[in-house]
Amino acid sequence: MYVLFNSGSKQYLVSKGDTIAIEKIDKLIGTTIKINNILMYYKDNICKFGNPYIKNISIVAKIINHSRNKKIKIIKFIRRKHYRRNYGHRQWFTQIKIIDILL
Repeated sequence: MYVLFNSGSKQYLVSKGDTIAIEKIDKLIGTTIKINNILMYYKDNICKFGNPYIKNISIVAKIINHSRNKKIKIIKFIRRKHYRRNYGHRQWFTQIKIIDILL
């Protein structure tokens, strides 16, 4: 059984028991969350698509960790003009474990 859901303007394909990193959610570690933005559902060669979301299907997930990704370096450089800029950015993410898919 696979489910495609939308979180933070990104799409994730998961099944029961998966652990994934999504964009940061402002909840405490150990909190159980319910995700209702289901775009696609697949089980036993039966596939359902939402318009835009499927009703009556949700995901129950548990928040495991909050952390930050590797640093992304942004470098701006113009030759012969003595222009150099270095920036860095570390994006926050939340690691969740899919506990159950409710139909």
